[in-house]
Amino acid sequence: MEFVDVGKLIRNLNPVNGCTIGCQYCYARRINDRFHITPVWENPQFIEARLKQLTTKKAHTYLMTSMSDFSDWREEWRQVVFARLAENSQHSYLFLTKRPEKITFQTDLQSVWMGVTVTADADKSRIGAMQAHIAAPHYFITFEPLFGPVNDLDLRGIGWVVIGTETGSRKGKIVAKKEWILAIAEKARELQIPVFMKKSLYDIVGEENMRQELPIDFK
Repeated sequence: MEFVDVGKLIRNLNPVNGCTIGCQYCYARRINDRFHITPVWENPQFIEARLKQLTTKKAHTYLMTSMSDFSDWREEWRQVVFARLAENSQHSYLFLTKRPEKITFQTDLQSVWMGVTVTADADKSRIGAMQAHIAAPHYFITFEPLFGPVNDLDLRGIGWVVIGTETGSRKGKIVAKKEWILAIAEKARELQIPVFMKKSLYDIVGEENMRQELPIDFK
């Protein structure tokens, strides 16, 4: 069976560039430092011109926050972006945050998926915080990079689960363990939630355990 990189299925479209969180493992900061997209990474910038990509008639699924955290988006930026999304419902749109408790937001656009990043057991409260602070038609979780087991996981109301391990060569890099990954996948299976394991998990879980499933609503 052939497994693919998620980048072949989901495109990045980043109308906001920069983040104030400061994760040690942040790949987005490394990209920004290399290509000098935003002068000061901790001062997120709105790049409205990038929204022109949405006018394509061919439907795509876009990750809108691979270079930012949705909690850093100003209200006026959100208004501009979501007005444009409403005009381009042919696509699906994914948004991620690590700080859902700092957000008050609501959308009824069926093309929108709101998600949180969970890296270990200590982060799982973000799931409930997302559902409490963000009202949206669809929710998802990315367990990436997975740094430890996530116990007593409650996935009710979740429509998609992504799992991945830390990549790159960071000092102190943590490689996810097979049992952590399969425990999350089993919880999702019980609720018939599609699971997408990043290609980097192949050598950890083995071909027989790999799952690369997408929600049927994705474009």
